[in-house]
Amino acid sequence: MTPTPGSVGRTGSDGGLIRRFSPTERALHWVHASAFLALLATGLVLYVPALSELVARRPLVKDAHLFTALAWIAALALVVGLGDRPGLRRTLGEIDRFDDDDLRWLRGRKAPQGRFNAGQKLNAVLTSSFALLFAVSGLLLWLGERDTRFRFGSTLLLHDALMYASVGLLVGHLYLAVIHPTTRHALRGITRGDVRRDWALEHHRTWAERARSPGP
Repeated sequence: MTPTPGSVGRTGSDGGLIRRFSPTERALHWVHASAFLALLATGLVLYVPALSELVARRPLVKDAHLFTALAWIAALALVVGLGDRPGLRRTLGEIDRFDDDDLRWLRGRKAPQGRFNAGQKLNAVLTSSFALLFAVSGLLLWLGERDTRFRFGSTLLLHDALMYASVGLLVGHLYLAVIHPTTRHALRGITRGDVRRDWALEHHRTWAERARSPGP
């Protein structure tokens, strides 16, 4: 049986590891991350004239951009369909819930946090919203090339604005996950599924204290 987030990890002691993310959650994260990077790379080639001239195969890059988007949607649906849907619903509930501690955290005050801190909740909401808007605006751009009824002056502007905003989120996310010394341990959670209990108590105390016993 797959350990639920919050269950005791391999060492099973207060000084050991606790499970933070399930295999389904990790699969969703990496499917989205890999597809986003591929879409960003191909999109930049289409968007930046110098890159477009350097690659010199614009139709091929456009096809790669389109098929990556289709594969991204299909892979996300596959992970959700075959994965731990009850666990994903619980995760969605955690992200959707903002309490007084979250509001204090957003104001820059020290406050105990759950499995996701307020910043991570906002990042998840923005990332999901951007993904939906990317899909809708991208579909309209594709249809607009085939039928003038789907051509709207603001569609390309929206798609480009989403790209800039998403790159900003990505840079901040990578800095906290890979470079910042106090938060980069979180990368272990999304790669291996568990984190150190002492780190969890420091950064996600509300969740870590509930996770002192095995099980949900």
